[in-house]
Amino acid sequence: MADYSLETSWCPVEGSFGRLTFTLHNLSAEPLSGFSLCYTSETRVADKHVCDGGSLKRQVAHFHEFLPSEELTVPPGGCWRFTVEGLSREPKHVTAGVKSAYLTLADRRHLPVDFGDLMLKGRDGGVSPPLLPPGKADEPYALLPWPLSLGLKAGDLPATLYPAERTRPDAIEAFSQVLSLYQRLYPAEDAAFSLSAVDGGRRVRFVAESSIAAFAYELRFTAHEIVLSSADDAGRRYGLISLAQLLHGARADGERFKFPNFGTIADQPRYDWRGCHLDVSGRFYPVTDVVRLIDILAWNKLNIFHWHLTDDEAWRLEIKAYPELTAVGARLGLDEALAPQYGDGPETRAGYYTQDDVRRIVAHAASLGVEVVPEIDIPGHSAAALSSLPDLVDPQEAEDSYRSPQGYANNALNPAVEFTYEFLGTVFDEMMSLFPGEYFHIGGDEVASGAWLSSPLCQALMKREKLAGPAALQSYFLKRVHGMLSERGRKLAGWNEVSHGGGVDRDGTLLMAWERPDVGIELAQAGYDVVMTPGQAYYLDMAQAEAWSEPGASWAGFTPPERTYCYEAEGESPEALKGKMRGIQACIWSGDIASRAHFNRLVFPRLSAIAEAAWTPADRKDWDRFAVIVRMWPKL
Repeated sequence: MADYSLETSWCPVEGSFGRLTFTLHNLSAEPLSGFSLCYTSETRVADKHVCDGGSLKRQVAHFHEFLPSEELTVPPGGCWRFTVEGLSREPKHVTAGVKSAYLTLADRRHLPVDFGDLMLKGRDGGVSPPLLPPGKADEPYALLPWPLSLGLKAGDLPATLYPAERTRPDAIEAFSQVLSLYQRLYPAEDAAFSLSAVDGGRRVRFVAESSIAAFAYELRFTAHEIVLSSADDAGRRYGLISLAQLLHGARADGERFKFPNFGTIADQPRYDWRGCHLDVSGRFYPVTDVVRLIDILAWNKLNIFHWHLTDDEAWRLEIKAYPELTAVGARLGLDEALAPQYGDGPETRAGYYTQDDVRRIVAHAASLGVEVVPEIDIPGHSAAALSSLPDLVDPQEAEDSYRSPQGYANNALNPAVEFTYEFLGTVFDEMMSLFPGEYFHIGGDEVASGAWLSSPLCQALMKREKLAGPAALQSYFLKRVHGMLSERGRKLAGWNEVSHGGGVDRDGTLLMAWERPDVGIELAQAGYDVVMTPGQAYYLDMAQAEAWSEPGASWAGFTPPERTYCYEAEGESPEALKGKMRGIQACIWSGDIASRAHFNRLVFPRLSAIAEAAWTPADRKDWDRFAVIVRMWPKL
């Protein structure tokens, strides 16, 4: 327990985003004076605000530092209270308050401060409803995502499954990989598979069948064996995962779920892009957590891991040519170049992935049929890179001439600084040996409307190239980046704003529609390949209910698991997306995820709901069936 405690409450005020009240309690035996209060919060104080009882000394995005009056001394047992009206947004949930807090004394010592959730004053916060109904499964088989078709008859539960004699080595290897996956996800259970024959088990015979579609599989159950037919490695792997799921469900809830003795399953994915994004910039996840998440993706038959490696908060990827990117850009703290953000405290917090870490993660994902798509977020969201490499900045550009939506000043790479392209070329070259997949994601989102307008170099570039405004400048920049990736044999993926200002060459470009559900249709009509990931349905940092007590973000409203499950990304105009919609993707943004408990509450079961939407045809989905099966699925 710290010697100081901070309570924060919010109350609505007509005509504004409300008022925050901060109360700092001195629980120590000594009087407190000559200090400042530092905290991080997504509910940022706006430039125009009124503070009663204190003053804002410094703000960097989510980091705030407030001062009391010079003469203030807080006696033991006393408190300092101040209020702020003039906020960037209206908080909707308990997690919109303080995420870290501490005191800074005149001698630069930092003292920890305890804090709690944001309290609500003057309004009923409501009660969060149950996130999952009891559920009901008409057919007693635990499969998720639900297959394209099945006709099964339940029978006795086998002790285990094992490969038939004379099984090919590549099939034995696939068997072993899914066995290891099962043991990692359910370490307390008996193994689902055995590599040799077992009394009471059932053998699995593998058949290569060229007439089966890519990524598809068929399972035929008889009293003596199971026949798994597929045309490729992916289909075989998905069939084995389905067998492991069937066995797990029958073991975990034998009253409700059974293992088939007779019948068939024919299955194939609805979309070829079934993705999950993870932001590791706002919050660093150790390698073990990333590997665990990839295991969970594979269990849910997701095949894309979109790894958001850089942002304003931090640069998390080792680039050997520019060690400053991690020596500076991966270190957050009051005495570092990057101020603390989200849940970071005054002590320096550092974290990044070495290139050996990346190779391990990419190889692990590949063994499970998951492609890793790296994201280097440019030109916006680049505060960490700009803090690390001053040569990226136009020295004549006015400081604090624009702000990003998250409150960062001058956070976009400058399209008129030629070193920008040398820097990116070097970064891409090092990434080439780390990420063998076809796509590099370059962000392209949320560049501030006033970006670069105070840069003399950009003004000259705009005049020379006849560019009108920041959107056209971004298009110029991204066209060059598109060409750089093409020269390296890679395709450009980005957020939907890549299309702004004239966009880029549609050939070899994949855009993710996140701002609104109809954006994806507009992009498809403009000729882009599209992945649908609307914040209103597929952003897993969004709160799951309207109640104040529910954790999560609120800018896209709230998204109960049932809404995520039932949402159909193609909408009412699937013909408008024909041939252009590659698939769908979940997004995990880490700013509102303060702990593993928050991660598991926000991400699950909605990640599995998106996995089913990505795999299972709309007319085969069933919310009640999903609700009863997903309770048995793994979490982080």
